[in-house]
Parts: sequence; structure tokens; C-alpha cells
Amino acid sequence: MDLTVMLVSMSPFIMVVAIVWIAMSAVSRNRRATLKVVEEAIRNGQTMTPETIRALGMPRKDSNGDLKSGSILVAIALALMVLGFAIFAVEGDEEAMYIMPAVAAFPGLIGLVLIGFGLFGKKDQA
Repeated sequence: MDLTVMLVSMSPFIMVVAIVWIAMSAVSRNRRATLKVVEEAIRNGQTMTPETIRALGMPRKDSNGDLKSGSILVAIALALMVLGFAIFAVEGDEEAMYIMPAVAAFPGLIGLVLIGFGLFGKKDQA
């Protein structure tokens, strides 16, 4: 196979990896710059409160992140199940009625675990 043909056929996948890499490196660079500012302020004897650090641009840990992610994954699982039943209703293909819920089990169970983490996880009061 010719190299150019192979690169063209792989370009959508390479592009996704490149976009994720660029986004992650930008976040890492911003976080590094913020930590450098905090480090310099502490060296100069200034006290840094959590509000000051957040004002500099450090993201706050979202306590509802697990609930949101889990809810989205459960919704995807339900959509896959509905798709299986719709294929069965239109085509009469009984296999789709069994295969799609099996496929939906993966995001659904992961979503339920994330919802459990969000509801029953350790709550930090600080």
C-alpha cells in the first residue's frame, strides 16, 4: 500500500489524537503557569487562600462530575436499548433486540458505578 494512501485513510484518527494532545498540552501549560505564580507568591511570603488560587485560574474540583458523567453514560445505554427495540420493530430482527441491550450494558454499568461514586463517595467538607 502506498504511504500517501495510508496517511489519507488514517488522517481522521490522527486528527482526533492531535486535537486531544493539543487541548491537554494547553491545559497543562496553563496549570504549570498558575502553579509557578503561586510558588513565587509563597516564596515572597504571601499567604495563598483557596479563593486566591481559584482566582488565578486553577479549576475547582467539581463534586458533581461523577453524577454528570454517570448520567450521560446511562442515557447512552438507554438510547442503545431503544435503538435495538426500534430495529426489531421496523425490521423484525430479533437478534437486534438481544444484541443492543448487551452492547448497552457496557456504558450503562459504568454509568451506574459513577453515579454510585457520586452519591456515596467520600464528601470533603474543606
